[in-house]
Amino acid sequence: MIKAKNTSQIYLADGKPSARGPVTHMTKVPMDVSSHRELETFQVANLQNHEVILGMPWLREHNPTIDWNDKRIIFHSERYTTWCLKSSPVVYAVPEGKALEENLITRFSKVQAKKGPTASDQSIRVKKLSNEARVPMQGSARAVVHDLYAIGGTDFSARGQAIVGTGIAIGLPHNTYGRIAPRSSIAVKHRLVTNADGIDSDYRGEVKVVLANLADQPDQVEKGDRIAQGIIERFDNRELQELTQLDDSKRGDQGFRSSDTTMDQEVKGQKAKQKMEINEISARAFGEFYRRGETTGILRCDEIEDDIQLEAIHISTEPAIKNKENNEDQDVRDTVPREYHHL
Repeated sequence: MIKAKNTSQIYLADGKPSARGPVTHMTKVPMDVSSHRELETFQVANLQNHEVILGMPWLREHNPTIDWNDKRIIFHSERYTTWCLKSSPVVYAVPEGKALEENLITRFSKVQAKKGPTASDQSIRVKKLSNEARVPMQGSARAVVHDLYAIGGTDFSARGQAIVGTGIAIGLPHNTYGRIAPRSSIAVKHRLVTNADGIDSDYRGEVKVVLANLADQPDQVEKGDRIAQGIIERFDNRELQELTQLDDSKRGDQGFRSSDTTMDQEVKGQKAKQKMEINEISARAFGEFYRRGETTGILRCDEIEDDIQLEAIHISTEPAIKNKENNEDQDVRDTVPREYHHL
């Protein structure tokens, strides 16, 4: 707010000055009406419970029709259609609660933008570049991917590809990047797959998806379609160290399919299978399992005359009784994983 050079009284509908005092400050506010924007100067005053019409001079010039019942404003004056817009849009009032929420989000975004992300900040920030854009959403509570939505319709020629915008920008945490993966449904039904998949953490432009049509016939995506999946992944950002020689490995400089050959050689070279140790469960760990109400069985082992005897037991009594009733004649080897049988 800017302090006004001269104070002025506020007059009510009956012509009397407001008891709340005069106007003492001014402020400049950008007004967006559809695709039209103006920077207006407003007077600031403490009205408390008084209703007020903002921008009276501006309204006089445009002379819109105001529907007080439906709370909408219709612009149709000659000035508006010839000077401001070629079309005559209908503007609906924003509910107070939603307006306050949007203002708080805007203020918080400006503060966060000034601070900038830190190494410990792991938040994922999303900015809508268009009111019609959709913020990426998870398909379920445990999903690791976020669906990306098309901001507009796009046509694909047979065996062709196109770039599809999402209408959003994203700010990723430190030491992460965004990977764009294909959606299984659109890949199977339409044979549309992603053809580029990297979003750097310092990129602030619109997220766009390169889709390739693998089919022999044309295809298209509609506005709002889920076109791809975004996955946030960590990476090692350490600098590359240049050396004249690398350490030796069994695979060495062998090329394609050499990993299979190396594995076969290692298997043949093994003289005997290494023994697997079975550690005894501690009392503390046993107590933690019991307090959580675990019903999964654990193994207990005893060494008797150089022979290891394994026994399957349960943590809670009720499942143990039930298991005993159902498996009275069951051999203990049936409850032990096969890799332990040689012990």
